[in-house]
Amino acid sequence: MYLNGSRFSLVLSLHSLELPQASIYPAFILGITTYFLILLCNLTIVVTICLNRNLHKPMYILLLPMPINDAMGATTIFPHLLYSILSQDRTISYPACLLQGLIIHLYAGASHVILIAMAYDRYIAICYPLRYGAIMTTKNLVKIITGMWLLHVTAIIVLFSLLLPHPVCQTYMADLVCYNPSIRKLICEDTRDNNIYGLFTMVLYHGLSFFVVAFTYIHILITCVTNKQSDAKIKALQTCGTHLVVFFVLEFNTIFPLIAHRIESVPAHLRRVFSISVCVFPPIVNPLIYGFKTKEIRQKILSCFKRKIISV
Repeated sequence: MYLNGSRFSLVLSLHSLELPQASIYPAFILGITTYFLILLCNLTIVVTICLNRNLHKPMYILLLPMPINDAMGATTIFPHLLYSILSQDRTISYPACLLQGLIIHLYAGASHVILIAMAYDRYIAICYPLRYGAIMTTKNLVKIITGMWLLHVTAIIVLFSLLLPHPVCQTYMADLVCYNPSIRKLICEDTRDNNIYGLFTMVLYHGLSFFVVAFTYIHILITCVTNKQSDAKIKALQTCGTHLVVFFVLEFNTIFPLIAHRIESVPAHLRRVFSISVCVFPPIVNPLIYGFKTKEIRQKILSCFKRKIISV
């Protein structure tokens, strides 16, 4: 049944948070604390890289989009979620839902794009250290960043543009946030084009990122094993191992909700949890693993704090 009026004046109802009255304020405090920590950690990494010329190197320039992207991803869901916790109002306008879905997909896809670029950078640095300066020039860096981001943004915009011509026939969304599969279920007409293109982008992002990470890290592992310097070998293996764990967590977090929408037997509560967690856990973990754990960034942050303390 088609709904009367313009789609862009529709108000949708997201799935209830199902919070008991006694849990509203503790949940709000936990949520706002988590959001504050995400912004603080990620913006600290951004400011540290931007203000220190010593960090204006390919490795850190490729890292810089990650905290920006993580802050964007968290901001996409936290303000509306915190408002919903306090007010228990789960409504959202259709345009706002489309925008939230678009940004969530831009964020999740960008996470893969950034990890691909970083994996390639580490591969060149460890496997071909003598050629690193010649390969990772400013010109090539601009080409890598521009090319990957243009393809990524174009792919996601096309995905959501396929939803726009179709009318909406229901206003209840059985998810906690808006994203492409959940929005598609509101549409009455055949959305096969969006579904097929969505599967294509899912295979492209996850397949390409898995292939690049597997290829580069296998070669890094071989190089480390054959390296006679034990300290460098252990350090490289520890770094790569940590990065791989973060990568596989991201892979599972992003792919599970998309597949769950296509498999009716998957419990709905699991789908809802993972659709939220992709904008919560990576923005918390990434600045710790890729930022504060990196020696050069950690030293710059600590020296900045020391100067502030001394000046006070």
